[in-house]
Amino acid sequence: MLRPDFFSFDAGAVTLNVATAGPEDAPLIICLHGFPEYWAGWAPVMAELKDRFRVVAPDQRGFNLSSAPEGAENYRARHMVGDLARLADHLSPGRPFVLAGHDWGASVAYAYAFVHPERLSHLVIANGVHPWCFQNAILHDDNQRRASQYINRLREERSNTAMAEDGYRRLFRMLMGFSRTDWMGQAERDAYLAAWSRPGRLRAMLDWYRATPLVVPEPDEAPPEAAILSLPDETMTVAMPHLLIWGEADEALRPASIEGLERFAPKLEIRRFPDAGHWILHEKPREVAAAIREFAER
Repeated sequence: MLRPDFFSFDAGAVTLNVATAGPEDAPLIICLHGFPEYWAGWAPVMAELKDRFRVVAPDQRGFNLSSAPEGAENYRARHMVGDLARLADHLSPGRPFVLAGHDWGASVAYAYAFVHPERLSHLVIANGVHPWCFQNAILHDDNQRRASQYINRLREERSNTAMAEDGYRRLFRMLMGFSRTDWMGQAERDAYLAAWSRPGRLRAMLDWYRATPLVVPEPDEAPPEAAILSLPDETMTVAMPHLLIWGEADEALRPASIEGLERFAPKLEIRRFPDAGHWILHEKPREVAAAIREFAER
């Protein structure tokens, strides 16, 4: 079991709760969680890596013990990239590090990699998607468009209360719908409930969906214009070595969501796990850690 140390980091506009494990002088890996998790989404993998790396996992803004400013405008990607940039400069000033992201954490990791390529030695994404690839799949792949309809539901104002009803029944049900959750025991369930129940946190978590420019049309709607698809390729390039760890049984992110990634990542490697899904960090922590270790130590 991982028993990390914690520190509070002043990122300017917000204060981040940060979990850390491993020797302080070891190579740094910063791990970013997604929705509806918190720092502990990476805990099983961190436990496997802490012998040879300093692994650091913040609660991203709006989640758990980190600040949760009001207003969806506070959850645009540039703000999370700014939070990460300040934390990275504090932990590893002038020295490149490994960045790993899952789900929404992958979106922040990609955005950071686009604008701060000189700061990263390696980029690791676990069941997360490049913004161009994801938007293209939502518009042009029927399976991904259907799988992404939950985004529109979460953007609705009523989700602030509906997702919390009956002990967060709908949120647990959504989590279980993305892939198997037999890794979740009572302790994990209680910890999720505690994180979600903190004042303002559910609203803030949902504001990530309201702030994104992703366009999610109805299943039978003609594909509309999407600003992401018109951006120049060079603004979305992953220049550093890039590892994608992909659980193929992911019900939220379908195979089309990673098609075309090699167009933006010339140093791409993909490790596929047919028997894992969206929660691959919990389902296959040893295998994920082994893949990261082998990739980062080259």
